[in-house]
Amino acid sequence: MRRRTAAPVLALLLSAAGCATGPSLENRGDVTAPPGDSKQLTIGSAGFTESDLLAQMYALLLDRAGYSTKIISVTNREIYEPALENGQIDVVPEYAATFADWLNARKNGADATPVGSPDLAATMRALRALAAPRGLTVLDPGRAVDQNAFAVAAGYATEHHLRTLGDLGRSRLPVRLAAGDECVRRPYCAPGLKKTYGIRITAVDPKGVGTTQAKQAVQKGQDQMVLTTTTDATLDGFGLVLLADDKHLQNADYLVPVVNRSRAGSAGVRTALGRLNTVLTTADLARLDERVDSWRRLPEDVARDYLESKGLVPRG
Repeated sequence: MRRRTAAPVLALLLSAAGCATGPSLENRGDVTAPPGDSKQLTIGSAGFTESDLLAQMYALLLDRAGYSTKIISVTNREIYEPALENGQIDVVPEYAATFADWLNARKNGADATPVGSPDLAATMRALRALAAPRGLTVLDPGRAVDQNAFAVAAGYATEHHLRTLGDLGRSRLPVRLAAGDECVRRPYCAPGLKKTYGIRITAVDPKGVGTTQAKQAVQKGQDQMVLTTTTDATLDGFGLVLLADDKHLQNADYLVPVVNRSRAGSAGVRTALGRLNTVLTTADLARLDERVDSWRRLPEDVARDYLESKGLVPRG
């Protein structure tokens, strides 16, 4: 039976995170032990819609495979990653390139050269090399990816024959970009759009990433493009369309389950969670996010309906 965490469990994780400044698992013998197969598993969610949905789907798939699961929500990676190392959390949904860079910075410092890249295979190699010494196993990525994306008004795209960011660069149109204020210096935002695509970014309008205000600015023609994500299911409502990242500027932030090897590194866990890889797409994930965020449905109900529709769990 799944249940939300109680306050004492969160307090325990906070305490564990406070103790995580000591030696990591890279200095412990646990790493060389055989993969574990605990039948009682704790799944961590990062506390936002998509992470909640994935945690619920992981729980349902593991329940179906004979495990007993509970879900806890811990919104801070600085807290849940040490708890994952310590075995207080057994499984979390993560994003390949983002998690690789986070672990790399933790090991080599905030100024370390990023190891995440648009190349999924290279990103996974780097991620697994960083995770393994910490007693973590990164399972295979599926088809779904949640990465930065850029959208324009549908009418604007039609008028200027735009389907890709490359098309926009070749058009030489001046573009005012609605995004977070950090976009002016992030290599995958304004600088990357200029360097990789030759897009004429005339200004960054600091309205946030994928916010209603940012989308409305593009809808009204105040800005020409908005920074959002590939799983943003609200674009149709604002009359916006994504432009394809045809030169692969963005990093490979494919969804990957990360598990504590000594408790959940077994073939049983790998097989159960791997079943999701055969069906879940980026478009699916966007629609599931929409059902929670716009339709106000509960993540656990949306997750169950989806898995039932794909024949991965029996209809209840």
